[in-house]
Amino acid sequence: MASIRITSYGTGHHDDPTAHDPVVVDTTTLHNPPDDPNVRAALTQLTGRHPDVAAYVLATPGAHDVLDAARRAVEQRIARGEQHIDVHVHCYGGRHRSVAVAELLAADLSALDDYVHTHHRHINHPILPTRTPA
Repeated sequence: MASIRITSYGTGHHDDPTAHDPVVVDTTTLHNPPDDPNVRAALTQLTGRHPDVAAYVLATPGAHDVLDAARRAVEQRIARGEQHIDVHVHCYGGRHRSVAVAELLAADLSALDDYVHTHHRHINHPILPTRTPA
């Protein structure tokens, strides 16, 4: 039985978690409520734990591919006999996309009968200003 620690975080806080050789899941390509004027008012103050935010994030084309790739990476490590697996799921602010994906990944992986612990590093931090493209 493996121990899987999933940490969601926002790279915009500049205090990324550390671990030896984590599985890294980049969710920055997924829809982000603060960046979308059509849902900003309704979803921004919620987090990725809310079903509406999770549904919005998962509606991004390719979102399920991100989840599937992360699950396969963890399953490969389990198959290799790794006992402790760290998974780092990131976006920019750490409140919406990374949290939604981390929660869904945790639900999927808990079906493997392994111990899954989820920590949302920046879920209660203030919303970061929207990044401007370089």
